[in-house]
Amino acid sequence: MRGHTPPTDLNAHLARVAHDVGAAGLLGGSLFGRFALHPSVTAVRDPAERGKVVNAAWRRYGAVNGLSLAAITAGWISARATEARPSLLSERERRLARVKDALLAGVATSGVATAVTGVRFSRLEPGGAVPLASGDQPAPEATREEARLKRRLNWLGAVTTGAELGYVAVNAALAQSAHSRPPLRRALTRRSR
Repeated sequence: MRGHTPPTDLNAHLARVAHDVGAAGLLGGSLFGRFALHPSVTAVRDPAERGKVVNAAWRRYGAVNGLSLAAITAGWISARATEARPSLLSERERRLARVKDALLAGVATSGVATAVTGVRFSRLEPGGAVPLASGDQPAPEATREEARLKRRLNWLGAVTTGAELGYVAVNAALAQSAHSRPPLRRALTRRSR
């Protein structure tokens, strides 16, 4: 029947959608936190209340981050086993796929480290009320441990955001490479190997 999508194509399409939505969720959350949430909490007058707001927001977004990380990991592993197998890729695509593999590992490692450190940080004070001067800076009354963990969170957040940006960029380059090589030329390339 014309127009009917075979189940395997539908599964691949749904995996791609989940992967891309997951990548958007990770990067969007990181950028929002860094450039919108963290500077905006300076409007909250009490440093402990700032900490509560920042920690509550990240605690809530943690579910989105967790689902997003699972989606990109499952989506890319699935693609690597099927349409992104090395034997189906051009040399340029194979290089991009290896970079994407490394970036996924970086996103996962730094993302999990950020989450673990964030949970530790938020538990230093009841209700996450760690005194903050802004979303990025500890207040002068923060303890040495609170200031140290906040600096670590800032560093891990920057690494995670960088890895996410790289992942999204390589993902786009890989998709563009596939679009630049039409299916017929792709099939002929496979046969010549």
